[in-house]
Amino acid sequence: MKPIAEGDRRVANIREADYTPFVYPDGVALGDAVLQLDDSRALGEGFHVYRMPAGMRSRSHRHNGHEQFLILEGELHESDGTILRAGDLVFYRDGTEHNSYTPHGCLLAVHIPSAETSLE
Repeated sequence: MKPIAEGDRRVANIREADYTPFVYPDGVALGDAVLQLDDSRALGEGFHVYRMPAGMRSRSHRHNGHEQFLILEGELHESDGTILRAGDLVFYRDGTEHNSYTPHGCLLAVHIPSAETSLE
């Protein structure tokens, strides 16, 4: 086995790393932020850690590809009334439409294949 080359591994601690503020294509920023090590993908696509501040509501959107996430901390209140809590592993099928609200903030490990389509 050959050694891992410089630059072939990136490590960031989700509790200590600097997150990048997420800005939507139309320039709107809601306070959410992303920790993403794969810089070959657009911010918020592929695998990343997503942080929502207390009181934030995501924009209503449609998924373009299946989304999966694990809630690491906090809880999400979904637009259909479902409450998701730390430890919940969630799958949304391609084409699903929703928004999410977090009363106290939350942290999610997310995989999303491509940018979502805003419904607003």
